[in-house]
Amino acid sequence: MKLDILAIGAHPDDVELGCGATLAKEIANGKKVGILDLTRGELGTRGTAEIRDLEAANAAQILGVTFRKNLEFADGFFINNTASQLEVIKIIRKYKPETVLCNAVDDRHIDHAKGSKLVSDACFLSGLKKIETIFEGNKQEAWRPQSVYHYIQWKNLTPDFVVDVSGFIDKKMEAVMAYESQFYNPDKNEPDTPISSPNFKDSIVYRARDLGRLIGVEHAEGFNADRLLGVNSIFDLK
Repeated sequence: MKLDILAIGAHPDDVELGCGATLAKEIANGKKVGILDLTRGELGTRGTAEIRDLEAANAAQILGVTFRKNLEFADGFFINNTASQLEVIKIIRKYKPETVLCNAVDDRHIDHAKGSKLVSDACFLSGLKKIETIFEGNKQEAWRPQSVYHYIQWKNLTPDFVVDVSGFIDKKMEAVMAYESQFYNPDKNEPDTPISSPNFKDSIVYRARDLGRLIGVEHAEGFNADRLLGVNSIFDLK
């Protein structure tokens, strides 16, 4: 199976929060999208890894992705080393995505920047023929995604480009709120965290609305790029 987009997050819910509306839009346009979670989020203050597993499956169904997989790296403690890179490379080579979306290049949670660099490195290394990998008993061919983009998370980083996601913010929020153990719910008696307040939930929409305002649309999501962006014509730009 070949994917158009592989979205990767250090934790279940990273992808939904960072680029959920973009994925929903591309899926509606017929693109094949998969999600890869690096950890189960087992160190999260609220809920459990088992609960997050169920929530992630529900969110994937809401978005309509082709598949979702978890590499079960150690939450908080995974490192960008050969072993981790090879596991990501195996997934890239199996699904051959044209585009990879991954964690923010800089963020409050240490796993986000680590995950960002790990995925960027794996995308490059995946294209080297002399790195041999076996997946499900089969020798894999080299494959390098055409593009690697980083969605924006907690910090308000300046994006290199934004995607018009007008009409898809409700689908994004539905997928985000599938993680009911993590976000604001007045009926839950759980410890407070930076993302469990009503303000954080509202800020997701505020940011999308503000980025949309800057390009003259209703809502948008922002991304950073690993390399210089190019277009065929200045008329491709809004």
